[in-house]
Amino acid sequence: MIAEKVEEYAFGGLVAAVGVFTLADATTIAARDENAVGPRAFPYVVGALLVLAGLAAIIATARGKLGQAEEAEDVDAGVRTDWVTVGKLVAVLVAHLVLIDVVGWPVAATLLFFGAAWSLGAVWWRALPIAVVLALVVQVVFATGLGLSLPAGIFEGVPFLDG
Repeated sequence: MIAEKVEEYAFGGLVAAVGVFTLADATTIAARDENAVGPRAFPYVVGALLVLAGLAAIIATARGKLGQAEEAEDVDAGVRTDWVTVGKLVAVLVAHLVLIDVVGWPVAATLLFFGAAWSLGAVWWRALPIAVVLALVVQVVFATGLGLSLPAGIFEGVPFLDG
C-alpha cells in the first residue's frame, strides 16, 4: 500500500515537474509580435495543464484515491521483441535528425513519416504520398499559421514553405 502511494506521488510530481519545465522553457521562445498569439501560447497552455494535472494527481493520492491495479495485461508473453522493426524506426529517426538541416523539414519529415509507416508494415506506394502531404501540411502550418520557421532546405524561397 505504501509503495503504491509513493509511485502515485512520484507520477504526480513528475507530471508537474515536466509542466514547470515546459513553462520555463516556453519563455525562451522568440516571438515576432508580442501582442499576437504566437509560438509561446501552446507551450504555456500545455505546461499549465501539466502542472494542474500533476497537482490533481498528488491531491487525489493524498485523499486516498489510488489507481486501480491491473489484474493482467492482454499481452502474449511468448512473443519476442521485433528488433528489426525497432532498428528500422531508430534508423529513420536518426536519418531525420541528421537530414533536417541539410535538406530541410519537408524532405526530412517525408522520410520520417514514410520510413516509420513502412517500418510498421504500410504499403510503400500508399505511405509515400501521405507522408509528402503530411510533411508539407506541417511545414505550411508552422510557417504561415504560427510564424515559426522550420528549415525549408531545398525549398528555401518558396513563399508558403519559408517561414
